[in-house]
Amino acid sequence: MRIVPLAFFLLLPVTVLAQTASPLAPQVDRLSQELTPQVVTWRRDFHQHPELGNNEQRTSKIIAAELKRLGYEVKTGVAHTGVIAVLKGGKPGPVVGLRADMDGLPVIEQVDLPFKSTERAKWNGQEVGVMHACGHDNHLAILLGAATIFARMKDQLPGTVKLIFQPAEEGPPAGEQGGAELMVKESALEDPKVDAIFGLHVFPLYTGEIQYRSGPLMASADSFTITIKGRQTHGAVPWGGVDPIVVGSQVVMSLQTIVSRTVNITEAPAVVTIGSFQSGNRFNIVPETAELMGTVRAFNEDVRKDIHRRIRDIATKTAEAAGATAEITYGIGYPVTVNDPALTEKMVPTLKRVAGADHVTVSPLTGTAEDFSFFQQKVPGLFFFLGVTPRDRDLKTVAQNHSPLFFADEAALPIGVKALTNLAIDYLYMSAK
Repeated sequence: MRIVPLAFFLLLPVTVLAQTASPLAPQVDRLSQELTPQVVTWRRDFHQHPELGNNEQRTSKIIAAELKRLGYEVKTGVAHTGVIAVLKGGKPGPVVGLRADMDGLPVIEQVDLPFKSTERAKWNGQEVGVMHACGHDNHLAILLGAATIFARMKDQLPGTVKLIFQPAEEGPPAGEQGGAELMVKESALEDPKVDAIFGLHVFPLYTGEIQYRSGPLMASADSFTITIKGRQTHGAVPWGGVDPIVVGSQVVMSLQTIVSRTVNITEAPAVVTIGSFQSGNRFNIVPETAELMGTVRAFNEDVRKDIHRRIRDIATKTAEAAGATAEITYGIGYPVTVNDPALTEKMVPTLKRVAGADHVTVSPLTGTAEDFSFFQQKVPGLFFFLGVTPRDRDLKTVAQNHSPLFFADEAALPIGVKALTNLAIDYLYMSAK
């Protein structure tokens, strides 16, 4: 796959939206262009050396060293490998937070790049390839670019900037805590207390396009396991036991009625999916247990909780009616990613000024999930998508995030730097008035 020259996007015309920007906006735009080669260098280094959740040792050391060099107050070891950096501006004002996630995925890269990842690691007891298949390497480089700009104009900032470099967005290893939820528990949003937080995610949109949505943007995500215990017997004498396969089948079918018959999908879409059904090992034995694994996606926290209750009721009562038992356990769970409406309305003009009004659109709801939602549960937040697909590609066939063929166009990097930096500075100036 080819790498589109940076000049391609930097030369694209930008429609400037008539609005009041911070007095630092021209300086931010100039520095974003000037820093692009360094941002690209960071991105390629992170891409070539990805690390898995809660094990981002090399990544966090590089980030912490760079932030200390820039003059930030740096705290390391938050939520295992997280880095938090604080820069107090020369003028009083609020505290704005910016977040980037650090972890890669257990994926073997298939993109032919000079900085292709060949890293290997252990994940849940298995040796795996490692790749930044979700684009977090871009997020890291963009936030380091923004950090550099803040440091260069520190005396002019009316408030404080707090940078959060977060591990394990894709989830921690089995048996461990991690990610944004643990960072919140370890006071990442406190001392100083963050007043608003911004984040972005690269996405298969055309390069430099930005999508946002007020209110719910990304679904909640919950994994669950239902273990049904019956009583083993010979396949020729099924009345001599309790068949967990039949019970499990009844549970699967009944679960489909949750969304189709009890969720008002005109207000809040939802999904209940069983992705795994495991039971038995021989054709003539009714086994003792069956295990179902699935996921729940929702765009409303009340709907999410109600679905959890209904799953439990359906599984336990269906099993009970057949003389079996059912146990339900939930794994990693992310809340709905909800952009604060007031903050979104306030900051969309900044996004339009940065990318051009014609390149900023409202995103549809997406069933993918983000643990940025844990930050948004505590403080107003705005999360948006940044396009990284070259314009000569077909969006219908381009590789998605998490694919071994996922490719991010580096021409989007300066737009990301400008977007995050201007959002933070515009917020500080508007809130300090």
